[in-house]
Amino acid sequence: MKHPWLWLLLPLWLWGAQNVQPIECNKIFEERKQELELKLEEIDEARQAYEALKNATEAMMKKKEAVLAKREADLNATLAKIEQRKRQIEALLEENRKTLEAIKKAKADKVAQTYAKMKASAAAEIMGRMPPQKAAAILQSLKPKTVGQILAKMDPSQASKITLLLEGDESPKE
Repeated sequence: MKHPWLWLLLPLWLWGAQNVQPIECNKIFEERKQELELKLEEIDEARQAYEALKNATEAMMKKKEAVLAKREADLNATLAKIEQRKRQIEALLEENRKTLEAIKKAKADKVAQTYAKMKASAAAEIMGRMPPQKAAAILQSLKPKTVGQILAKMDPSQASKITLLLEGDESPKE
């Protein structure tokens, strides 16, 4: 051993290195601890902001759902009113259709009664000048005996067209 004094200095140096090391580690840990606390505060603030946003969003969604439910209820009420009006209109249309049929029947009966009271030759002359479809419609409401008398007094070609219409076999050919 060339330098015995080194052996004396070595323990001092090791003791000094050990004392310095813990101080630096504690300092580093304290700095890191402060950084971590700042990060925790940032995370806590972000969590609070998230909770506030979540609550605001939920409140807004509940409000929109309430508005939507009210609109849906209004729409359903309007739809019910429309359906009721539709049924009323359909009932009125059916009533008007029946009234119109009754009027047409009364009118046809009156025309039929008029032709029934006429002489066969006069009725035949008038019906001979009208379209065969109209003449057939009038003759359908008369008694068969009266129809026979009128057809007998008509022009044979016109009478045959009307007869075909009365039978319902075919439409007259011009």
